[in-house]
Amino acid sequence: MPTPSHPQIRRDIIAACLDMNNTGLNQGTSGNISVRCNNEMLVTPTSLPYDETEPEDIVSMQIDGEYGAYDGRRKPSTEWRFHLDTYKVRPDISAMVHTHSIYATTLSMLRLDIPACHYMVAAFGGPSIRCADYAIFGSAELSENVVAALQDRTGCLMGTHGMIACGADLKQAMWRARELETLAHQYYLTLQSGRDAVILADEHVYEVRDKMKSGYGIWNQEPTQDS
Repeated sequence: MPTPSHPQIRRDIIAACLDMNNTGLNQGTSGNISVRCNNEMLVTPTSLPYDETEPEDIVSMQIDGEYGAYDGRRKPSTEWRFHLDTYKVRPDISAMVHTHSIYATTLSMLRLDIPACHYMVAAFGGPSIRCADYAIFGSAELSENVVAALQDRTGCLMGTHGMIACGADLKQAMWRARELETLAHQYYLTLQSGRDAVILADEHVYEVRDKMKSGYGIWNQEPTQDS
């Protein structure tokens, strides 16, 4: 069997999966992670516990190759479509983290966007974090809904499902996943107060976004997943 490509990135994916479960960002094997490496997508396998996953279990798919074809000893995540389809149209994204975190999923059950109730919404590219329409997991329709919700954004909720966070690399995508769950938690608590959140004007959100792009640590990154 040929040596698996990008061994360190495979190990990083497994470490990120273990981290998102250990920190409560996900449960079981419900989530999935992918990373773009040039024209190759590395994605977690379907239905394999993360603590049993080896680097050789991470599945390789060509982004511009035969659609749905894969290399590896496991089948790819059932959600491979929205990962692959996003990479095809978003060259700025090189890593994607999908989880069923508690508060993001709760808001997705209510089919609520997260408005600019806190300036960190700007970390996702605009004045809201959209909630994609529902479609059954693994379907082409779900992928279409996700790609639409991610337009000009680096994160979204998925109707009655969970959330997705994207980044220029895996570290940034994981950072955004934690930020998205925090924002979802904060917005949920605001809704429980019985009062309306004060929503920032769009120009204030874009001001924050532009300021952070000019030098805010992990925010200010370009795609680096090419080794």
